[in-house]
Amino acid sequence: MSDPNTLLAAISSIAGTRAAAVRLSDGRASLILDVTGLSGDERSKMEAAIKAALMAEDGVSEVRIAMTSEKRGRRLIAVGSGKGGVGKSTVSANLAIALKRLGFKVGLIDADIYGPSQPRLMSTEGQRPEAQDQKMIPIMSPYGIPMLSMGHLVKPGQAIAWRGPMAGNALGQLIDADWGDVELIIADLPPGTGDVQLSMISKQKPAGAVIVSTPQDLSLIDATRAIDLFNQSGVPIIGLIENMAGYACPHCGEISDPFGSGGVQAAANVMGHDFLGRIPLTLEIRTASDAGQPPAAEDGPAATPFHAIAAKIKDWLAQ
Repeated sequence: MSDPNTLLAAISSIAGTRAAAVRLSDGRASLILDVTGLSGDERSKMEAAIKAALMAEDGVSEVRIAMTSEKRGRRLIAVGSGKGGVGKSTVSANLAIALKRLGFKVGLIDADIYGPSQPRLMSTEGQRPEAQDQKMIPIMSPYGIPMLSMGHLVKPGQAIAWRGPMAGNALGQLIDADWGDVELIIADLPPGTGDVQLSMISKQKPAGAVIVSTPQDLSLIDATRAIDLFNQSGVPIIGLIENMAGYACPHCGEISDPFGSGGVQAAANVMGHDFLGRIPLTLEIRTASDAGQPPAAEDGPAATPFHAIAAKIKDWLAQ
């Protein structure tokens, strides 16, 4: 008959150090399995493999496995804006990729319940998430970023006519999905300061918020409202990003500023927040985004501002 040490050796190649000492009593083998960081599917596969290995041992007629998981400090970063049309979703997608390239295990949530655009930006249109243990399993994008969006759950072009509480509950399901070993989630918020933002702040308080605005005064006025919401809720402002800042003529190279210049940096200075950087208004960023090919996935001029901003966010997280 096998002894506990023999049984532990039998599953060492499957579970490594995740399995604690195996106990054997009246033909029943019992062990504790640490499943920290494993997805639901990975847990099921490991459990099945261990049971099969133990049942093949002499004297084992039953296997019981107790699973434990250490709760890791997964952090949520909200990317918000006071109004729509400032490129917040494009910034969110590229920051997620840039932060992954800096070594973070990053996930992406499209929290813009009514106008999801991340499936197009991250080239995951037409895919639907699976569910296990009443939790959704994020879709893996071609860029190694697991993600979830309402755009994955409804038909393309279908209107989502939900009242505020329903939208808030939907966001909660996206955040509470089975994210595996993801340590940092970027949440692309809808514009404004409505029910979705309030629900997220009250139930899944972000570690910090990034505010995106164009330089024009109207965008800055609305961005100030978003900042005020986070300030009142005790969510730290990581910093402000000025998007669509300057346009270089493809023919003569002259820089023009259709939305103004420097307004976001000036506003950040007045409010005492960090200015994270500028992203220019370029045809390359626009066409790459429409094609589901975020510039941050490659090296080049279009990727440079996203990588520089991600580096500042990394420094903030380290503090």
